[in-house]
Amino acid sequence: QVQLVESGGGLVQAGGSLRLSCAASGIILRINAVNWYRQAPGKQRELVANITSSGSGGSAVYADSVKGRFTISRDNAKNTVFLQMNSLKPEDTAVYFCNVLSRWYDYWGQGTQVTVSS
Repeated sequence: QVQLVESGGGLVQAGGSLRLSCAASGIILRINAVNWYRQAPGKQRELVANITSSGSGGSAVYADSVKGRFTISRDNAKNTVFLQMNSLKPEDTAVYFCNVLSRWYDYWGQGTQVTVSS
């Protein structure tokens, strides 16, 4: 059974930082591309960051809205993907989800709430 468990969310003031974690069981993250999405109230789910599999170089892409502030990374030994979020803004407030998508499967975590106060 595959599980993706996000953690690290919370309440932070604007300009602050948080590090989100996506810990996986039942699936090996290093051989998969991993996405971080977010969804704010009343808005569509938005792709924030993607990291390719380690075999594909582990390169990352970011939404324009977070470029230069967020960093996605892996710890293969811990089977975990991180999202380091710096210089947070109130508009970053959302539930953040970890996602693993391939042609064979589409797995989601339960999400972690990030709230940025002004």
